[in-house]
Formats: sequence, structure tokens, C-alpha cells
Amino acid sequence: MENTAADHDVEILIVDDQYGIRILLNEVFQKEGYRTLLASSGLQALEMVNERDPKLVLLDMKIPGMNGLETLRRIKQAKPEVKVIIMTAYGDQDIIRNVIAGGAIAHFSKPFDLQELTALVKREVPPEIKLDKKKN
Repeated sequence: MENTAADHDVEILIVDDQYGIRILLNEVFQKEGYRTLLASSGLQALEMVNERDPKLVLLDMKIPGMNGLETLRRIKQAKPEVKVIIMTAYGDQDIIRNVIAGGAIAHFSKPFDLQELTALVKREVPPEIKLDKKKN
């Protein structure tokens, strides 16, 4: 599912099996000027990463189809330049080490601070950066 913010080209993909979290993050990041893509499973996320050009993925660890760590691994294999932030209800140190070693740029434990998450996303992929429409 795609949701757009008018006149902005920077896409972020929000992956969480909880509808309420997807909708909340969708509203927050659209207000910040991002185009948003929404997925509820790892397989949907991979399809969107391959079909679209998200600059950043907000990825829940516990999602249907395949877990967040496997989804992260496959995203980084397909498009290593895509930045990934992991969100999880589990703050286990082994999980944190594994996701950072797997290429995630950060880890947020649920419930997370929306201001901190938003600030990190804006630092990593500012919404005002426009994609080059003329690809050779």
C-alpha cells in the first residue's frame, strides 16, 4: 500500500504487522514530508523494496512470513544502500547485536519515543532531498 505526501519523492517503507503502528507512523512521516509505503509482512516488504526505491525501512522484528532479521538480511542483499531501522518489543542484547551486525543503522525498543525516531529518520534521509527523475 502506498501513501503519498504531495511534492516529495523520498520514500520510506514502514513494516509492522500491527495496523495501529503502521497507521501512526504513516501519519507522522507524511506530516514530515515523506512518501510512505506500508507492509504487514516480510514478504510484502521485500516486494516493495524490489519494486520501489525506499531510502529507509522501519522494520518490526516480529512479523509474519519471515522474521525481521531474515527480512533485514534479504533487504541488504537486494539493495545494500537502503537504510534500515529495527523496531522491536524485545530489547535483548543478542537481538540488538544481530541486527546491527546485519546492517541496521539503529534499533528502537517498543514503545519507542516518536520524536527520537523521527529525528533519526530525518538525519539519515532528509525529506527535502529529491530523487533524480532522469535515470540513465
